[in-house]
Parts: sequence; C-alpha cells; structure tokens
Amino acid sequence: MAVAEERSLGQILRELRDESSQLLRKEVQLAKVEMSEKASRVGTNLGELAVGGGVAFAGALALLAAVVFGLTSLLSKFMSPGVAVWLAPLIVGIVLAVIGYGMIKKAAAALKQERIAPTQTTDSLKENSEWLKSRIQ
Repeated sequence: MAVAEERSLGQILRELRDESSQLLRKEVQLAKVEMSEKASRVGTNLGELAVGGGVAFAGALALLAAVVFGLTSLLSKFMSPGVAVWLAPLIVGIVLAVIGYGMIKKAAAALKQERIAPTQTTDSLKENSEWLKSRIQ
C-alpha cells in the first residue's frame, strides 16, 4: 500500500503561488504572441486598403488622358464638341471612382472581420481560473 504524502498548508500555498506565477507568465507570453499575430494581419489589411486606394487613383490618372481624348472624339460625333469635352472626363471619372470604391470596401470588410482581442489568451485564462479554483478547494 502506498503511503500518501502529507503536505503542510504552507507547502501547498507555496506550490500554488509558484504554479500561479508560472501560469501567469505563460499567459502574458501567449497574449504577446497572439497580439503580435493580430497586429500583423491588421497591418496587412491596412496595406491592402492603402494599395487599393492608390491603385484607384493611379488608374484614374493613367487612363484619364487616353480615355478622355478617345471618348471626347467619339462623343463629338453624336453631340457638340463643347458638351463632349466635359462629358467624357465626367464619365471616365465616375467609372474609376466606382472601381476604387469597390477595392476600398473589400479591404474595409476584411478589417471589420479581424478581431483584435486575444481570444486564445482569454479562453486560456478562463480555464486557468477554473483550475485554480479546483486547486484551492
């Protein structure tokens, strides 16, 4: 028959203190890692958001000259050149703005889906709290 090891209340409390301290350090480390991962994903999404806006703007600038002249020429056949001169840039500008808006909405939706709170750490802390309660009883 195995002899049960008797521990004093002081020993139990020291063990509990040491284990709790070690557990807390590990939880802090987990939170740091998780927040770093989340910050990286948020940074990527923000980068995509900025690139989407930049691409929309660059596309508007690059296409404006060529498309506006071509559309002005085409519209001049159906209406007075005075109207075609302002209508062509308006049409091109609206199309480019819609494309850019779509890219920005996509990146913004991805950012909204990203949860910043460290969920793994929160779950782990709940489990540890239950473990600590069971050790105290």
